[in-house]
Amino acid sequence: MKKSTIWLLAVIMAITFCSLLYFQMTYLDKMVEMRNEQFSDNVRRSLNATADFLEKQETLYYLEQDVNSLEASLVNTTYGPPGPYNTNLKYSIVSPDGTVTNYTLSSEVDRSKRDPDKVKFPDKPRDIGSRYQTMHEVLRGQYLYQKGLLDEVILTILRDSGSRPLIERADSTVIKSFLSTELANNGLGELPFSFAITDCKDAALYSTRHYNPASKENTYEQALFPNSTTKYHLKVQFPTKHNYIYSSVKFIVPSLAFTLILLVIFLYTIIMAFRQKKLTEMKSDFINNMTHELKTPISTISLAAQMLNDDSVRKSPATLANMSHVIGVEAKRLRFQVEKVLQMSVFDNSSIAALKFKDVDADEVITNVVNTFKIKVEKFGGTLEYRQSADNAVVWVDEMQFTNVIFNLLDNAVKYMREDVNPQLAITTENVGKSIRISVSDNGIGIRKDDQKRIFEKFYRVHTGNRHDVKGFGLGLAYVKKMVTLFNGKIEVESELGKGTTFIITLPLHDNDSKTNKSTNNEK
Repeated sequence: MKKSTIWLLAVIMAITFCSLLYFQMTYLDKMVEMRNEQFSDNVRRSLNATADFLEKQETLYYLEQDVNSLEASLVNTTYGPPGPYNTNLKYSIVSPDGTVTNYTLSSEVDRSKRDPDKVKFPDKPRDIGSRYQTMHEVLRGQYLYQKGLLDEVILTILRDSGSRPLIERADSTVIKSFLSTELANNGLGELPFSFAITDCKDAALYSTRHYNPASKENTYEQALFPNSTTKYHLKVQFPTKHNYIYSSVKFIVPSLAFTLILLVIFLYTIIMAFRQKKLTEMKSDFINNMTHELKTPISTISLAAQMLNDDSVRKSPATLANMSHVIGVEAKRLRFQVEKVLQMSVFDNSSIAALKFKDVDADEVITNVVNTFKIKVEKFGGTLEYRQSADNAVVWVDEMQFTNVIFNLLDNAVKYMREDVNPQLAITTENVGKSIRISVSDNGIGIRKDDQKRIFEKFYRVHTGNRHDVKGFGLGLAYVKKMVTLFNGKIEVESELGKGTTFIITLPLHDNDSKTNKSTNNEK
């Protein structure tokens, strides 16, 4: 599949999943908003019903307390002479800001019309019109009588309600019971709540156990006795409101979760598709390079073997010696390439158990590698310098694999040398704390910043621009990284394009004190 096709599918599927996720999130947000509004409406209806209930209870109280005394006073002489009777009431209202306002209410009642004894039905009305007029006067008199009673009750409420204790006007047990009933009627019966009654200065006169006056979230407020001179407010809190709201829309959560899972799986699939394509390309490049690297020495050896079958060649010692030398060189070259291929197996299957760890003097190993590799560097007109600055170079590694690590770094430096400059290689060792730092530097073509992040990946090869003579399998640096990690070390790269590269290996020094002590004790 082409890379462009993969990108097209990825874009289409990404747009699809993102759109689906957006619509689901929008729907969830709208559902939560709708549930919040519904919840608030239900609570407000419950609070309004509770406030109305308290006002009716207070009105009923005054009716029960005052009607009898008022009727008794109406039939007695305490009213004075018949005629209009004025009742004036002065009271004060304290606003929330502390301002006091004085008011005067008056009620005018005609006692003669309020006295039931003053209302008499005629015995025998003479006609229908007179009867209708008489009944109208009777009903009007009864109306004025009842109105007068209610007027005085209302005036009494306005006069005396402010002086009544709050516990008599709004009993907490009654409020809790009625409010619970109203919340249940509005679909909120199982929801826990706490409430408080506050005055005009927002000071709590009464509150339940779990009420938090500092919390304004999930708090609803309702005015009590709005026509009273003393202002009170009923505040109700719902600590589990959010849980209630989201529990009502939890049915959409599985759908949202499945969409996210599908999106993650899709992204992972796309990433793996690109990686697989990249890996396929690298493996194809590896096979091509391997075929070329192995084909050349095999062809040379085959040609030399054919020449050895020629009698004229066998009769010439010089030619025979030359053919033998060619076969030896090409066989060595072939063996080296085979070892390179075997590194892939070591890379995939190597573990600490498979390595043969022992105390190794890093200086000795590096010196042997330098002496061997110096011939190859000098063939290109270059130099290889070893700067030994480490006082302690004993490390706990596999000697053969450690040798291959140093050899791979030097071979990589020669492979990526500049054509216009003779190669200059240097190896430096130094102690840093309880570690040894091994630096392999060159003056080659350098490595780009983007490539530095990937040079330790298997099959990855750095682009060499116009150079086409750089061959390899893309395993050398990956192998080095793997081995250094198994040695409990780390490897870093510093490079500048066009100036050169430095690989820095840091390995922990091996402590031989315990071994020395053990051997000393055994000798004793």
